[in-house]
Amino acid sequence: MTASSTGEHYLPSASLPAAEAGASRNEAAVGAFGVHGALDVGGVPFHRLSVVVPMYNEVENAQPLIDEVHAALAGYPFPWELLVVDDGSRDGTGAALERHGASVGPHIRVIRLWRNFRQTAAMQAGIDAARGDVIVTMDGDLQNDPRDIPKLVARLLTGDLDLVAGWRKDRQDGFWLRKVPSRIANHLIRKSTGLQFNDLGCSLKAFRGSVLREVRLYGEMHRFIPAWLATVTSPQRMDEVPVNHRARVAGTSKYGLSRTFRVITDLLSMHFFLNYGTRPGHFFGGIGLATGGVGFAILGWLTVLKITGQAIGGRPLLTLGFFLVIAGLQLLLTGVVAELLIRIYYDGRHAQPYHHGQGAAPSDDAAWHSLR
Repeated sequence: MTASSTGEHYLPSASLPAAEAGASRNEAAVGAFGVHGALDVGGVPFHRLSVVVPMYNEVENAQPLIDEVHAALAGYPFPWELLVVDDGSRDGTGAALERHGASVGPHIRVIRLWRNFRQTAAMQAGIDAARGDVIVTMDGDLQNDPRDIPKLVARLLTGDLDLVAGWRKDRQDGFWLRKVPSRIANHLIRKSTGLQFNDLGCSLKAFRGSVLREVRLYGEMHRFIPAWLATVTSPQRMDEVPVNHRARVAGTSKYGLSRTFRVITDLLSMHFFLNYGTRPGHFFGGIGLATGGVGFAILGWLTVLKITGQAIGGRPLLTLGFFLVIAGLQLLLTGVVAELLIRIYYDGRHAQPYHHGQGAAPSDDAAWHSLR
């Protein structure tokens, strides 16, 4: 391994047979990390790995997290980086991460958000900053075991997959406050999405970076990443691998029974976006036509009664029919406005769901940890 004066870690160019050396010199693909495919190890293709960890008020776990990830990947044969996103912590988590990360090396990168944007936005911030071909996400409470990362990445690349999710088969959590809400949430997600994962709530996941970057995470949608990925890739390119799960030893959980109710709300939003995200006019228009149709039917019936000489002025049906017609027209117009907005959204720049004050990211070949 060679290093620059700034501590940046590089891989040497790959050693090639003499017959191929001349041709390779003429290829622009040769760079600081060598020729892709020439540095495969144990059947795993050459790649760069980015580990993304969102943290919020986890000052007790800040230093142990960096140390555990570094220990788990110290012998990793490919370049890697760790991106820890401080989600507006108020207990000194961000400062502790920066202080300890700087002492470990430039491949430990800390992103500090200006306020608490919640876990989904923090995870998206890390994904946006990640430079790896493979992106691994995990929680910052040390319940996920970083030693499982190489196993997930190997399964992803050797199986030519786009997602490998961790399955906390022997979960070390409280039964009523953690396991029960998780089981309910997983059941609802499976029924709504058709994705047959045992543990969609496990944050330890390995992604093909090019595919993960095709989706944007908003609100609380980090729980539904496999469902979002199913819009850009096939569910057959996803897998689940049992991983180690540990009891929390420091800090307090930020989740409980209330998470189940948020999942129900998110499921409704996800159903809308997955089925009508690019055609909202069909959603609002369909409801508007049905509502207006019922209203017109009621008014038509009352018109017939009026023609036959019956009084309709005091009938509740008259008011109901009138308001159903108005509601139908409003829904149809809402659909038209939604279609205009969705076209503006896809034609314009996508707004970020977070803001941070970090400087420029390192160059593409700088600040990686590597043995070679």
